[in-house]
Amino acid sequence: MKILVVGHGGREHAIVRRLSLDSPAPEIHAAPGNPGIAELATVHDIAVTDHQGIIALARDLAIDLVVIGPEAPLVNGLADDLTAAGITVFGPSQAAAQLEGSKDFAKSVMHRAGVPTSRSVTVTKLQDVEAALDAMNPSGRVPYVVKDDGLAAGKGVVVSIFKEDALDHAEAALSAPGGRVVIEEFLDGPELSVFCISDGTTVRALAPAQDFKRAFNFDQGPNTGGMGAYSPLPWIETESVLDEVVRTVAQPTVDAMREDGTPFVGILYCGLSRTKQGLRVIEFNARFGDPETQVVLERLASPFAPLLLAAAKGELDQAEPLRWHDHAAVTVVLASEGYPKSARKGDVIGGIEKAEEFGAHIIHAGTARNSRGELVSDGGRVLSVVAVGESLEDARSRAQMAISHITLPGSHFRTDIAQRAAAGEVEA
Repeated sequence: MKILVVGHGGREHAIVRRLSLDSPAPEIHAAPGNPGIAELATVHDIAVTDHQGIIALARDLAIDLVVIGPEAPLVNGLADDLTAAGITVFGPSQAAAQLEGSKDFAKSVMHRAGVPTSRSVTVTKLQDVEAALDAMNPSGRVPYVVKDDGLAAGKGVVVSIFKEDALDHAEAALSAPGGRVVIEEFLDGPELSVFCISDGTTVRALAPAQDFKRAFNFDQGPNTGGMGAYSPLPWIETESVLDEVVRTVAQPTVDAMREDGTPFVGILYCGLSRTKQGLRVIEFNARFGDPETQVVLERLASPFAPLLLAAAKGELDQAEPLRWHDHAAVTVVLASEGYPKSARKGDVIGGIEKAEEFGAHIIHAGTARNSRGELVSDGGRVLSVVAVGESLEDARSRAQMAISHITLPGSHFRTDIAQRAAAGEVEA
């Protein structure tokens, strides 16, 4: 089988790495890829925005399956263009990808499908924001939650105890042409991420993970695209929770999308809060999440390529049951100086071989080669260090030890990824 993975980040490197571990492994190509992906696949210098270039490449290589990693090309209709060209693709259509492209759209689908989620209101005018905040936070209950309606790379959300922060974020979002914000009630409870693979009819849930959005230890600092993740979650009963997610969230959503004439084929990322009232959806994404993909795929024991192909061809009900390794997996993100507000680029990265001596592997997210062939930073989240262990504490210790040997001027990483879960301090 020949597979083309579209994208250049950590998620795509994790996908390529897991595909390479299949037996037999498919022939893997990537566009545009990154230095880490280039060690496992043939990379092609074609941007994710160049739909015709990707189509031509897939045809020239006689690609059997295109896997689209990032959200932007999905929302911009790359899957539609590939399908129209007769190319099999794993990833939702532009219409279906609106589950991520518009939080207002996602809320409307959830409400129609009876999916449990938070109360919310969509606002398009600045003068309506304060009243909406008060409605979602009666009697001054905090924190306030304000979300950009569109794509924001995981950083379009403000959760703050200060109304001024919420108002400022709403003003910034509404000042853009066509700007809208979704104001929600805060969901109190530990969060988890569940990737559900769908062929438009059948749904299967992958192993759950928990990610860490805040930039600094103990959930301090601004939101990021994700600073680390772990799997499994010792504070839930996995099978019953996954059954509940499929039954109450993913299957009703996939059914509603199909009934609307916009079948969802790909990964429905369910971001959830385990509240005292039960599971509630925080958000949907239309693709694998980063950095959760790194730990979820690290634990996948059954073949990956046939699973993606079955979903893309509408044959997920015929795919073999999913199998999982018993080990725990933890990933920790190394971020560049200034992230998430800015990203310093061009600094030389060292110590990767030393880090790998601790049994970890390194996922490239924002890296490049300079004119001298040196590996340098090229984004906000630069690397993910992934480690496994018999226990969560073992995995997190290995990950922390490994990442401490990587050098990148001004970089930072969290040292508390999975710490509370490993200590049994997360209450479901």
